[in-house]
Amino acid sequence: MELQTAIENRRSIRCYDASKKVTEEELRTLIAAALQAPSWKNSQTGRYSVVYSEEKKAQVLEKCLPPFNAKNAAGAAALIVTSYVKNWSGYDRENGTPANEVGNGWGMYDLGLQNENLLLKAKEMGMDTLVMGIRDAAALRELLDIDETQEIASVIALGYAAQEPRPRVRKTVDEIARFF
Repeated sequence: MELQTAIENRRSIRCYDASKKVTEEELRTLIAAALQAPSWKNSQTGRYSVVYSEEKKAQVLEKCLPPFNAKNAAGAAALIVTSYVKNWSGYDRENGTPANEVGNGWGMYDLGLQNENLLLKAKEMGMDTLVMGIRDAAALRELLDIDETQEIASVIALGYAAQEPRPRVRKTVDEIARFF
């Protein structure tokens, strides 16, 4: 699949075909694609906790997501919890202070770049995704043993769509960009 096709056809899926699974090898391919994204001084602070056993997925759905997101992610082949190492990307290495006013925002920015690579690679591989920011970070941290040095950002449901979503209206370039 060409990149432009993946960009245009990627959708947030809220209904997955539970009979279709993914392999660890496929999941590793997605994470490898994420790692190709640029990051602050090549810091590569994004981290992924990949949940694909039926037992652990059920625990995440029940204990870590609100009911509406648990419903949206039901049937997904995997749940990928995304996080980044705090106080590293966007920070001065010598004194540990933020290099500019954004501070840890750079870690989140870098993780977003990585996640977009993951989403587009999933689409290229015929898979679908849903990025969920409404989650219980403390419950995820405890259940998946994610240490306090990481900031939990999202849970990405990954699998195969059970139905095709309708395309969403997008703003035009003229609505969002200024050229000087």
